[in-house]
Amino acid sequence: MSNYKAIDRRTCLKGLGAALALPLLDVMGWAEASEKKAFKPPVRLGFMYMPHGVIMDQFWPKDPQTFLKSPPPALESLRPVIDQCLLMKGIAGVSNGPYRGAPHALELSTWLTAALPDPDKRDEISISISADQIAANSLGAFTALPSLELATMPQTWKENQAGLNEAYYSHCSFRSPTQAVPAETNPRNVLNRLFNKKEQGDGLSANGMSSLDRSMLDLVIGGARDLRRTLSSTDQKKLDQYLDSVRSVERRIAAIEMRQKEAALEKAGIRPSRSHKTDSPPIEIKIPEGDKRSEYMQVMCDLNVLAFQTDTTRVCTYIGSTPNGVSYPELGFRDQHHSQTHHNGEKKKVDKVAAITKFNIDQFAYMVNKMHSLKEGDGTLLENCIMMWGSGLEDGDRHTRANLPFILAGSGGGAINTGRFLPDVKGNQGDLLTTLLTCAGIPLDRPVGIATKQISEIPASS
Repeated sequence: MSNYKAIDRRTCLKGLGAALALPLLDVMGWAEASEKKAFKPPVRLGFMYMPHGVIMDQFWPKDPQTFLKSPPPALESLRPVIDQCLLMKGIAGVSNGPYRGAPHALELSTWLTAALPDPDKRDEISISISADQIAANSLGAFTALPSLELATMPQTWKENQAGLNEAYYSHCSFRSPTQAVPAETNPRNVLNRLFNKKEQGDGLSANGMSSLDRSMLDLVIGGARDLRRTLSSTDQKKLDQYLDSVRSVERRIAAIEMRQKEAALEKAGIRPSRSHKTDSPPIEIKIPEGDKRSEYMQVMCDLNVLAFQTDTTRVCTYIGSTPNGVSYPELGFRDQHHSQTHHNGEKKKVDKVAAITKFNIDQFAYMVNKMHSLKEGDGTLLENCIMMWGSGLEDGDRHTRANLPFILAGSGGGAINTGRFLPDVKGNQGDLLTTLLTCAGIPLDRPVGIATKQISEIPASS
């Protein structure tokens, strides 16, 4: 190992106005670790949200003893990493208090704040700083981006349940008690942020590639080749794997954009060139309502992975969907998610809600499985993360909050004891968030929201 020159963690490949961050290589660890203390990868925190609760008997494991071998149907896609997951039943949400008529305005806004909005300032933002932003305030000094906020759907829903500010309906991140953090829905913009690059116009060149594509190719061909010669075989493999991922994400974003452009032309009566006149017209991809919602969500998940892999940020929040009229045509039906949650036990609707829940967990599984495949330090990227998937309601039919569904994946560098289902945890949403921040090494001057304690079953025994 000593034959390779140590390089700083913030080393980037640069070219044509773009700066491509690198994954955490072993050689960077040697550069930053002291002689007496081995390098340990940083802990990252990720949060991914789905509204309207779950179908309980499809989500909760039947038996803690068989959880690892026989996960419930909704969690089947997590089977490859189920030993790195932790489920807890008994986490209570924030009580609706004076907002009985605002279950959907509260389910998202309270999810990371564990606090109710100020009832005397309903038409303003007045709630509490969210857990992800508490983490960003602590960890952001070490990274280019303090945090990354992503969303599948535009945060423009107009509704004022119980007189509450409409921002509560579509935001879960709050930088301060009075400031909601907007989330980015355009994957191209996210990629450009990771490259620290601004696009010059939004058109495509004659060869169908944006200026960022050409910059990336120059980076890959030039700087990466020069750097690769100086790396160990292990780091060379990491670099190659990372660059392949970046190119894959770029191509998929470009493909989505091209389909959108062609669909818009078709709609305007302009026929784009196709190989054969009999070819089907391009599918109109209305992100996020298109027929390939999974494709869009997986690109956003990949961007989260890249941001963590390069240590561009250590905190990411992804609102998979918000509590409004989203539908899932990819699943073979166009009924709105919200309408199906009020099923009153009707089997067809219950089955549709179960399918939607599984679909969303599948996207989370796509992300954490990819993290599990990426080596970092003595383990994997997933092992150095704490990833939380969940919903702000338990049951969308009755709007209950007694047992909020949460999935934790990743041990936070060994801080969390995973591979378990805990069927009878006593705690609330604030207790959970407080415990997770503590496991991530984030100092707290007070508990999060309604928290009164830490959940002792979560941390690994010292």
